[in-house]
Amino acid sequence: MRSKPLRHRCVAVLAVAGLAALAGTAAIGPADSRQLRDGRRGDQSASRIADTPRLAVVALREQRVSIYGADGRMLQSPVSTGATGYETPAGIYSVVQKKEDHHSNVYLDGHMPFMQRITWTGIALHAGVLPGQPASHGCVRLPHAFAQHLFGLTDIGLRVVIVPSDIVPAPISHPLLFQSRPGAREASAARLDVASAGSELPARAAAARLIENLKAQAAAKSAEADAATRRAAEMRRVAARKAAEAAPSVRAVQGAEAGVARAEAAVKAAEQAAGAASTPEAVEKAQTAKAKAAEKLAEAQAQLETARAQAQARKEAAERAAEEANAAEAARDLALDAASAATLRSAPVSAFVSRKTQRLYIRKDYLPVYEAPVTIRDADKPIGTYVFTAMDALEDGAKVRWNVVSMYKGGKDEPAPAAEPPRRKGEVRQSTAGAPADVAGATAALDRIVIPPDALERINDVVLPGSSLIVSDEGASIETGKDTDFVIVMSGEPQGGLKKRQREFPAYGDDEYYGRGGSGFFPFFKF
Repeated sequence: MRSKPLRHRCVAVLAVAGLAALAGTAAIGPADSRQLRDGRRGDQSASRIADTPRLAVVALREQRVSIYGADGRMLQSPVSTGATGYETPAGIYSVVQKKEDHHSNVYLDGHMPFMQRITWTGIALHAGVLPGQPASHGCVRLPHAFAQHLFGLTDIGLRVVIVPSDIVPAPISHPLLFQSRPGAREASAARLDVASAGSELPARAAAARLIENLKAQAAAKSAEADAATRRAAEMRRVAARKAAEAAPSVRAVQGAEAGVARAEAAVKAAEQAAGAASTPEAVEKAQTAKAKAAEKLAEAQAQLETARAQAQARKEAAERAAEEANAAEAARDLALDAASAATLRSAPVSAFVSRKTQRLYIRKDYLPVYEAPVTIRDADKPIGTYVFTAMDALEDGAKVRWNVVSMYKGGKDEPAPAAEPPRRKGEVRQSTAGAPADVAGATAALDRIVIPPDALERINDVVLPGSSLIVSDEGASIETGKDTDFVIVMSGEPQGGLKKRQREFPAYGDDEYYGRGGSGFFPFFKF
């Protein structure tokens, strides 16, 4: 997950007394008492990595959302999803934009406080009215106090999984799930002198400091790139000024050359006149004229030499300035590349294996960085849809703890449970536990995948919390594009909330919106 400086981010932390009002709408998880007491103050290393939401699971049948962090479920709340014809589409998303006060440009009454957009077609989590049943135009409505509190906790990039029926994430380990390479931490950041006393807290603090170091390195490289960009621009301005100064000297040389040519013509004419003179007086007069013409020729030649020397000096100065500008621009490009690489290294990695396309896709910081064919054994048989999330980094970032959410309890063909009846206004029901994630199915899916070694090299040398691997029978949705993580929509589920949205095509260059390998055109939308 990421939090970009130019994206709006509001941290709204409610006091314990205020959060008590959530009792009727939000179930508080076992780790909540500490988190709600401390809020987002105090130690921003170990506590920050612990209380950052990593995953949100929206259950359509149960009409509730569960928020999970490194220590398990943090929060839970009822929701209201899309009504019939405007169904909220089951699938895999992430938060791509946050706005504290947003108004829909499609629906006149569409006030959407604490909006967290998950598609550019207009599906979002936001505060709204909860009548006890699906009632929105495709968004996920949250109780106002819950939406405000959640808005203050989340970052851009939070994974949001919308499932037909509630699924509880389960821990999982598998050789295919990314782990930091040996020695990668030392190569990626300064050593962290954090003592390990056999508990997770020092390791978690070290992992948090590792992330901070990576981000600090990215910020430093960014500052260097900014300075290099300013220097390159200044050097290019100097080169332009020197080139402008050299232009008149070229014209001065041309003028001096013309003066010499005229003086030479005058000397030649004087010589001819002297040769044609027939009287002593005429000869004397011609010789005098010839001497004056020769004198003017000498002056013209001297002026030409001076003009040529000045022109050469200014030409050389312009050439040096151009070379320095070119060197500054080359240094700028290197600095920009280094800043980009440092930024990518500080961002979680997101990978997607699609059985439909038989390809592996990798994104970092919402940018496509790699794509290649992937081997899936028994590729003609369904593999399921699973989201694996790196929940925590341990041992100074050398190891990663993963969990998995399956899109279905035990396969897509399993009969769907009956929908819960609508709630009466003010009714608070005892929350039922969701089904555990299909760990056996997820393990079997990973067993069928072979990722090429060169692809593994593209994975971050340090796998940061929030990194993810998605495995699915589906291909990437058209929603996957600029400023998004992977968006996977379940093709066999209602998608009214997507199909009814208006498309707003981009004004940018097509190259910014094309995925590589035939992913297609990814337009922007509005709502």
